[in-house]
Amino acid sequence: MTAHFRDTTAPAVAVRRFGLYIDGAWCEAADGAVTERRSPAHDVPVTLTARATVADADRAVAAARTAFDDGRWSDLPGAARAAVLLEAARLIRARAGELALLETLETGKPIAQSHGEVAGAAGIFEYAAGQARALHGDSFNNLGADMLGLVTREPIGVVGVITPWNFPFFILCERVPFILAAGCTVVVKPSELTSATTLLLGEILTEAGLPAGVYNALSGPGSVVGRHLAEHPGLDMISFTGSTEVGRSTLIASAGNLKKVGLELGGKNPQVVFADADLDAAADGVVFGLVFNAGQCCVSGSRLVVERSVADDLCARVVEKLGRLRIGDPLDETTQVGAIVDERQYRRILDMIETGRREGARLIAGGAAYEASRGRFIQPTVFTDADTSMAIAQEEIFGPVLTVLPFDGLQEAIRIANDTCFGLAGSIWTRDLDKAVRCMRGLKAGRIWVNCTIAGGPELPIGGFRQSGTGRETGAYGVEEYTEIKSTHIALGERVRWVAP
Repeated sequence: MTAHFRDTTAPAVAVRRFGLYIDGAWCEAADGAVTERRSPAHDVPVTLTARATVADADRAVAAARTAFDDGRWSDLPGAARAAVLLEAARLIRARAGELALLETLETGKPIAQSHGEVAGAAGIFEYAAGQARALHGDSFNNLGADMLGLVTREPIGVVGVITPWNFPFFILCERVPFILAAGCTVVVKPSELTSATTLLLGEILTEAGLPAGVYNALSGPGSVVGRHLAEHPGLDMISFTGSTEVGRSTLIASAGNLKKVGLELGGKNPQVVFADADLDAAADGVVFGLVFNAGQCCVSGSRLVVERSVADDLCARVVEKLGRLRIGDPLDETTQVGAIVDERQYRRILDMIETGRREGARLIAGGAAYEASRGRFIQPTVFTDADTSMAIAQEEIFGPVLTVLPFDGLQEAIRIANDTCFGLAGSIWTRDLDKAVRCMRGLKAGRIWVNCTIAGGPELPIGGFRQSGTGRETGAYGVEEYTEIKSTHIALGERVRWVAP
């Protein structure tokens, strides 16, 4: 496999400085500390971001609590909230170039991908605006002539959102518009590696007409600021996206005031390919699912569960397509695969590749880092002769590493696909509708794609089964996630006295 690798040169960009965004305004951290972020593709400083403290987190929660309790947002009609969300979408599109560049500089992902994600994020705001007007309850007119029952949805209150580094703006926008549509206020803590676009969204929302204190954003270490938010008694809910390990600790930390918890966690997602599939289309989908965002994607298709009779043919097609990828400088519009986000993740991926070798799997593509003058890039890697007991078939690697697992028959395909602790997503490739539906029903995952992968928009909900998480984001369910349900019985007419006169 000889992919087209383009080395990077230092970008001609100035270092951007960002403060915290609290109560509708920029401010510095309480102790004045900042975090320098270096581009993972270019090894040069690109942003300086205020490093929040526990005191800053308390200030942000207090601002969000005041904004919620006085009704400046939650008491507005859905139509008024929708208007702000629509204006925010317009402003995101107007500043798309700025947002995409910041996203690429901090994450190392290709600029074309960043443009797509920013445009997609604007679309989510537009969809959520409709949901702000559509949110409703229910009525029960079947309780007799003397009783009317109402079920109403109310905003849950102040929501803490902790987001990861791999899709900082897009994942943020899979949550925040729905939180706002429900009438809640929010405190966001992005990864300190990729905070710029999350902080900048505060400025955009204020310009769109969002009242001060409704959206607050602060960067800082997850072990300090993130944990403090998870424990904070001033939050009514916490939404965490990241690893299963940290999600578990977030759930435990939230128990102090029994706040509601939404979790989107890890995945070890199968690409199930049957012999009757369009193998060239399936190979293309497998490659996309493997290398999208350099494999740093929770719904990455990192296990190829393929019918044995076509396994060799499909693997050959996958390897051939990997050899034609354009990898390297993410500021090149033609680049398809960018850099690994930081040294820690880079070392983990390489260590897992070495683990695959030690376990006895056979390497048929990749298996090493690219020799680059700047940045961290890893060759897309494929292992065959593997089994489900291997670490490379069980652990979320979060890099461009594919493990091939052959099967004989539908039931074995389902068994292998489900043979992990995760249940986030899965793809099925077949021309047989009956087989596709039976396989879809058998897979334990929150999202299934048939003859496609990593596709769709905000209309359908996202989330995981088992150790891939709890709750759902996006779609109508994504607004409902941030509401409480209240039942009301209204008595009509004269009361029949329980205590005799």
